[in-house]
Amino acid sequence: MSWDYLLTAFVVCVAPGIGVIYTLSMTLGGGMRAGLWASVGCTIATIFHMCVALAGLAAILHSSAVLFQALKFAGVLYLLWMAWAVLKDRGSMSVTPSAPAPAGKIVWRGILLNLLNPKLPLFFMAFIPQFMPAGSGMPLLIELGSVFSLVTFLTFIGYAALAATGREALLASEMAMRWMRRVFAASFAALGFKLAMARA
Repeated sequence: MSWDYLLTAFVVCVAPGIGVIYTLSMTLGGGMRAGLWASVGCTIATIFHMCVALAGLAAILHSSAVLFQALKFAGVLYLLWMAWAVLKDRGSMSVTPSAPAPAGKIVWRGILLNLLNPKLPLFFMAFIPQFMPAGSGMPLLIELGSVFSLVTFLTFIGYAALAATGREALLASEMAMRWMRRVFAASFAALGFKLAMARA
């Protein structure tokens, strides 16, 4: 385990993506508790994709254009639905303070959002081997994957804590909340567009 790997993993995780946007929106809507459960859901999906990559199934996904496209467009539609729900301030996707959504629902939505991104297992197959010395085996692969998942979780928790810190000030301004909804909706829509353009 090298510092280069830890630093690179952190940079990858801290870059705004589906998990970050979802965690921030859930924290603003339901507080730190909701942000924590969102982080759990997104991390579970990361672990799943890691296992897919370790099992070599990502190679099958890469070679199957039909499967890749099906997963990709399911993900695109879900992201666009998320954008619409945030913009309209609907249900558990509301960023206006309300009764917190059930933990299971928040976790499941975080899992589903990330499971529908077929690029993740392909990313892991390309990323992790760069930090494996020649001749290293499965134990190191599992160790690197586990550390990446931990870094992912801690990064999401950090984002949730940051959002929770400024939550009261944002909630006190109706204009700020209106723009916040637009920003999150635009972010989900942009991520959907980016995913739609992705190629295996």
